[in-house]
Amino acid sequence: MFNMVEFCITNLANGAQKTYEELEKDPEIDVLEYGCMSYCTKCARGFYAVVNGEVVEADTPDELTKAIYQYIEENPMW
Repeated sequence: MFNMVEFCITNLANGAQKTYEELEKDPEIDVLEYGCMSYCTKCARGFYAVVNGEVVEADTPDELTKAIYQYIEENPMW
């Protein structure tokens, strides 16, 4: 089973695309995008993704990438 990272298309357009592209290179992560994930206040404040069902937030795309990998490391699926 792979880790799942989900993105809102608006957050990708706001700059999270960099994180999306980095994570797509990782064979152990499934990366998905949706039209809207109903986290509009988080989307307006900064960058976020839903990692294995939990929201992970950061101020920059680079910080988001690091936060996602940290979350996955600290919360293994198996």
